[in-house]
Amino acid sequence: MPVPGELTFVAPRGAKPPRHLADLSPADRREAVVELGEKPFRANQLARHYFGRLSADPAEWTDIPAASRGKLAEALLPDLMSVVRHVSCDDDTTRKTLWKLFDGTLVESVLMRYPDRVTMCISSQAGCGMNCPFCATGQAGLTRNLSTAEIVEQIAAGMRALQSGEIPGGPARLSNVVFMGMGEPLANYNRVLAAIRRLTDPAPDGLGLSQRGITVSTVGLVPAMNRLADEGLSVRLALSLHAPDDELRDTLVPVNTRWKVAEVLDAAWNYAERSNRRVSVEYALIKDINDQAWRADLLGRKLRNRRVHVNLIPLNPTPGSKWTASRPEDEREFVRRLEAHGVPVTVRDTRGQEIDGACGQLAAAG
Repeated sequence: MPVPGELTFVAPRGAKPPRHLADLSPADRREAVVELGEKPFRANQLARHYFGRLSADPAEWTDIPAASRGKLAEALLPDLMSVVRHVSCDDDTTRKTLWKLFDGTLVESVLMRYPDRVTMCISSQAGCGMNCPFCATGQAGLTRNLSTAEIVEQIAAGMRALQSGEIPGGPARLSNVVFMGMGEPLANYNRVLAAIRRLTDPAPDGLGLSQRGITVSTVGLVPAMNRLADEGLSVRLALSLHAPDDELRDTLVPVNTRWKVAEVLDAAWNYAERSNRRVSVEYALIKDINDQAWRADLLGRKLRNRRVHVNLIPLNPTPGSKWTASRPEDEREFVRRLEAHGVPVTVRDTRGQEIDGACGQLAAAG
């Protein structure tokens, strides 16, 4: 991978990301290797290096003939992204990375190390087309979908940093992956699903992470939610609700004009039943917009007796925005009212505010 600041070739806008091992199924990898004039088993060797050992350096592939390494690396492990910069806080245990993709597109990922776990938040699109007015990414608009490999490489890079001890606290393993970075994951459905397979298939076919440690967020694309329920996965679904009533949600989450709150919640309950996983409802608390006590009661009535957990998110304001976090007393009352309805609720840890922690802020700054 290029070092920060290194000059890299930038493809023209609209060009297709180069083919990468992580884009391919095991069968497609064998076919690709054979096309290069190599034996099929070289695909398994290459996958063991990339997924099992997190190595993209041909010099380390000592079980592959030297004459074949460069050819395989060039064809199946091209550089997909380079670091523009890392920005850290929390004694360097929270690190946000701004990546430049092959065509100059900018995306972000965040690695967060806690005492008992390590979580990565990754992007599935460059920008976002959902146009939520309080979100930095949504205001930037959609540039393009990420390829499967561009999604996977964010995780592989984070795992390399953890393995090498680059993140303070010594070598560690990745525990959780959340598709809550830039983009609407279910609007890039096929590539996100393929990335989940690469992340969770056992080595050498994938990175061997637990499906139960993967969370996929959505603003409520109902057909895709129902399609995901049919996949037989045990990943968690996180629904970005942000308002319990259609009148406000039409404004905060414009896709609500197509699929209303009731329909979105029905799809969430369908996913919970099919996956046997509790659904997370994400709710960004915005001062004087959606944090009224009556809205907490309405939300509680809609969610009670369901397999659900509410994550209240104190809004991380973006520069120049009129939207800001709720007052502490309003946040406490919102929590109290949800709990009174028997709805489990957590106020999310607000890591990363001092490093432009809201998704899209770093990319917007360039």
